[in-house]
Order: sequence, then structure tokens, then C-alpha cells
Amino acid sequence: MAGGRAALGLGESTGLKSPNLRERALRLLARRDHTRVELARKLAVHATPEDELEALLEDLTRRKLLSDERYAEGRVHTLSRKYGAARIAHELRACGVDKELASAASKVVRETELDRAREAWRRKFRVPPKTREERARQMRFLQSRGFSFDAIRAVVRGDDED
Repeated sequence: MAGGRAALGLGESTGLKSPNLRERALRLLARRDHTRVELARKLAVHATPEDELEALLEDLTRRKLLSDERYAEGRVHTLSRKYGAARIAHELRACGVDKELASAASKVVRETELDRAREAWRRKFRVPPKTREERARQMRFLQSRGFSFDAIRAVVRGDDED
């Protein structure tokens, strides 16, 4: 195993804790993008001094291996098929993306909110509501997905702007 560590530039002269922490970070980032907050939380368990973890996070950010912007962009793309802008912004903030970046990322999906709400409604219900109870149920479904009230009302009412 020492050959593999040397090939990665993680020789014995750097000590055991730094390479282990760096290796863990790279292994996590190889699977998927993480926010800085997520990665710090996952690595904090294995870090000894706090400044070592902070220095590693700074290095990863400087090398563009860790990017909240890239994470937000990818997450918005993944969630936009199912959810509205409000839910997407909430999910991003819950993962540690700062409020301004979450708002900017969710602003992009606001432009297509009506179309995406209509598609989510079609997948779930397919037919317009016949009673007030059905209408309320359909509206609650779209609301739980984070779509705006205007988009929900237009979809359930059946306003077709196609």
C-alpha cells in the first residue's frame, strides 16, 4: 500500500493524519460534489487540530476540487425536475450553501416553474379535479413540492398557455 500512497504524493514525511484526512476528502469528493459545510462535517470526526481541517478545505477550494457553486448548480439540475424553486432553495440552504448562492441558483428555475409544476401534476394526477377536496389535495401536493402559489393555481385551474 505504501507504493500507492507514494504515487499520490502522500509520502511518510508528511505524517499520518494529513494524508488520511486528504485521502478521505478526495474519496468523498470523487463520489459526488459536496458543499464546504458538508465536507467539513464529515471530516471533522477524523481531524485532530481544527486548523488542519481548515487548511485542507482551503487547499481543496483553491484547486477547484471543492466548490459550493458547482454543488448548487448540480443539485438544482437534479431537483428541478420534481420540485419548485422554494423547495430547491430550502434544500440548498439545508446542505450548507449560503443564502445568496441558494437564491441565485433557485432564481434560474423560477423561469420554468409553471411548466415544471404542470409536468409534476400530470405525472401524479393526469385529470383535473372534480370536487373541492380533490382540488385541495392536488394543490397541497404541488405546494409540498415547493411550487409558487401562482403556478399551483394556474395548473390546478387548468390554464393552458401552450
